[in-house]
Amino acid sequence: MSSPLPFLVAGGGIGGLAAALLLAQDGHPVTVLEQSSVFGEIGAGIQLGPNIFRMFDYLGLTEAINRVAYFPPGLGMNDVRTGEKVVRVALGDVARAAYGFPYGVIYRADLHQVFLDACRRQPTLTLRTGAKVESFTQDGSGVQARLATGEVVEGVALIGADGLWSRIREAIVADGKPRVSGHVAYRAVLQRQDVPSHLWSDDVVLWGGEKTHLVHYPLRRGELFNLVAVFHSDKYDEGWNTFGDSAELTQRFAQAVPQVRELLGKIETWKMWVLCDREPVKNWSDRRVTLLGDAAHPMLQYLAQGAGQAIEDAVVLREALRFTAGDIAAAFQAYQQARYLRTGRVQLTARFYGDIYHAAGVQRELRNQMFQGGKESAGFAGLKWMYEGIDPRQLFT
Repeated sequence: MSSPLPFLVAGGGIGGLAAALLLAQDGHPVTVLEQSSVFGEIGAGIQLGPNIFRMFDYLGLTEAINRVAYFPPGLGMNDVRTGEKVVRVALGDVARAAYGFPYGVIYRADLHQVFLDACRRQPTLTLRTGAKVESFTQDGSGVQARLATGEVVEGVALIGADGLWSRIREAIVADGKPRVSGHVAYRAVLQRQDVPSHLWSDDVVLWGGEKTHLVHYPLRRGELFNLVAVFHSDKYDEGWNTFGDSAELTQRFAQAVPQVRELLGKIETWKMWVLCDREPVKNWSDRRVTLLGDAAHPMLQYLAQGAGQAIEDAVVLREALRFTAGDIAAAFQAYQQARYLRTGRVQLTARFYGDIYHAAGVQRELRNQMFQGGKESAGFAGLKWMYEGIDPRQLFT
């Protein structure tokens, strides 16, 4: 395909930059339209499964990621009220042996920076800030994206990577507002020296309880300690950067074991966000316009796959464009056909895991019995389909 018009990518988050990078690597002109005044990523740490490291290998970013990632020796779950160990899965060599790639954690801003640096090295890629896409039109030769400023930007196609409250999704799918789960997440990061030794763990540790859980793990090679507390609440604001209510957090974890309450007490200021998703759909494209990441398939964070599935999207989108020799409409249809069942399965499984983490009564006993038996957790058996990942080169042969 040869066109003087660029691919337009609405949204400069992790998924949007991944798509822009891959298209630019294939020689396409690309313009990223980011609504914020600067490129950046809000949030704390995220977990990266082996399927995501497979994508880093495909992208040629493994070395850059390894410089800023942390590789925990294990992944564990404890009961938040009793301290009972529910399960621990060894990572490291176990994950590599099972899937060929590791399991790691990373500061979200560091992951975003790796993609941003790679994008800035691409000569055909333009990065714009203060450019919020409000609407679009399209015809047989291209798309016209109208920005909040009134400016119209022309492109050969438009990729909506504009997140959970996507304006582009409104025009294509028209399914209203996201589904509010009734759960909120509070996030904070501590310096290593501010975490007492008896509270520190090199593992990714989840403390699960009735309608609550806390997860913590080191970041930046052990320099930081990431905490995310999740609980059921009807108090929330839309967005990702709202201050949380420490009193409500304390109340929700009042029955937690002492070490959890002590750890939560180390944080003076929390940032919070409401957890939302949507029902899976099989069509998120319209001719020269398609969606990617949270705009296409927003998911609850219980499987730690939001960023990873967006990166997989970008990789499959590129392969679809290669396969169709630049027929954009055909490529977008092939891309969503290859993705909707996998991403839909992640969306629905994430909801199920939320129930597992927050179990009470008989459900809690069954959860503990299932995991403590060893069969469900050995080598991530229950999530093998997800962590094995995809081989994009085999999708369109």
